Amino acid sequence: MSGALRFRHQLPVLTWLVLVWILLWGTWSWANLLSGILVAVLVTNVLPLPAVIGGARVHPLPLLVLAFWFIKDLVVSSAQVAWQAIRPSGMQQGAIVAVQLRTDSDLLLTLIAEALTLVPGSIVLDLDRPRRTLGVHLLHVDDDEDVQRQKAGVLTMEDRVVRAFGTKEDIARLDQEIPVEDLAPGSDGPEVRR
Repeated sequence: MSGALRFRHQLPVLTWLVLVWILLWGTWSWANLLSGILVAVLVTNVLPLPAVIGGARVHPLPLLVLAFWFIKDLVVSSAQVAWQAIRPSGMQQGAIVAVQLRTDSDLLLTLIAEALTLVPGSIVLDLDRPRRTLGVHLLHVDDDEDVQRQKAGVLTMEDRVVRAFGTKEDIARLDQEIPVEDLAPGSDGPEVRR
């Protein structure tokens, strides 16, 4: 990679590091700016990050849709978890489910896992990268139908994230069926444990 191209790819990271440096010092000054640039260049050259393959593309309208539904899910799930915590009958049953995803991008898989974990009531326990399978703990499930509904919710989150940040190939992959050989071993579908 040429020096100019490498610098162009590092510029957002360098800018972010300089900004964090200035915020850590609490005041803006030329000394803080210059020392921040020096530290940022030193950090990015001594401790380089691996290149992100197939970076994100931002699609504004799907990003707004993702943000709207994420905030709605956050509010609704927070209320549901609060009710689960204080209701007289206490916590009922939870479940751990495996959900097969369609995307193959490391960046998108990470964004999906983070978005799911940030919404109260579910947490990603495992990501089987080769099989593109998320292990998700669901705080409360009523029955098998509810488990299927919540698994569909995971796939809906995947769809929103991919449409907001995915490439054309990532978005096209959403309409493909999941091959049987990609499913969890020894099962006809994602496993459910209670």
